[in-house]
Amino acid sequence: MNDVGLNESALFDYFKQELLETVLSHPIIKHNSYLEWFSNSKLIESDIIYFTKQFSVFSNQFIVAQLLKTINANSLEQMRDAKEILVNELGVIFKPSKIKNITNDVDPELVGVEGSVDGGTFRFKAAHFEWLVNFAEPLGLTFNDIGKRIHGDPSTLFFCDELIRIYGSDDFSIAAGASFSVENWANAGFWKQIIQGLEFYNEQTHSNLNLGFFKWHDALEGQHAQHTWDELEEIWHDDNFDQVKFIKGGNDMLNGVAVFWEGLDQNRIAKYWRSWNNLGIFPDAEWAKWPTD
Repeated sequence: MNDVGLNESALFDYFKQELLETVLSHPIIKHNSYLEWFSNSKLIESDIIYFTKQFSVFSNQFIVAQLLKTINANSLEQMRDAKEILVNELGVIFKPSKIKNITNDVDPELVGVEGSVDGGTFRFKAAHFEWLVNFAEPLGLTFNDIGKRIHGDPSTLFFCDELIRIYGSDDFSIAAGASFSVENWANAGFWKQIIQGLEFYNEQTHSNLNLGFFKWHDALEGQHAQHTWDELEEIWHDDNFDQVKFIKGGNDMLNGVAVFWEGLDQNRIAKYWRSWNNLGIFPDAEWAKWPTD
């Protein structure tokens, strides 16, 4: 339990400031070299295929971490919150009070981003992984080509295992810190960077990749920013809350996120370096930041 001083509100404000200086200043929230390149470059099909395989492994393995978060919940309310995410991932549609915030390229019948799964309808085609399967098909990728651990690079699998270890931890404060950091990472705009890169690819190559999976998640995260801070205040008052563990869980989780994106970045640098090297051209380190085709 937190020590309550003369002004509990001031103590919470101090904790929020500490989070801004420790967790939310993490380098992967401030800057992502891979996505800076991805969103601004002339991507080719092999770039999209590699990204799709690695991202699909993370997305599909996230279900394991979310199941553990549900099992290890600290209260019935927290378990229900975890189930909202888990079963929506699997295909239970949110039941909203009214349909809104529908994005282009997504069937509005399947993708409400408000409401609750309580009373919602299950549909196979509403499962997030099925959206990724649909996205991957025009790239020549089948169901068995994506999502499974066998397709993950070591950095991708490290991230997945850290999600299971930290985000799905049975220690309430560590898991809560991981959730907070993951939400803020998502709110930092990485979905928009992915969409920008894929839209430019569609435009340049006259492709028609269905971006519904990415646009739906971007719309969803747009509603979570304030909720994340409101939820933090509730957690902060919990008798079992440990601020030190919370901050450690948050930073450790973001370190795992960083390993994932850095793995993708190192792969694309190595790929383009080899391509130019085979032509007898030896680019300098500055050039490696911005290969375009």
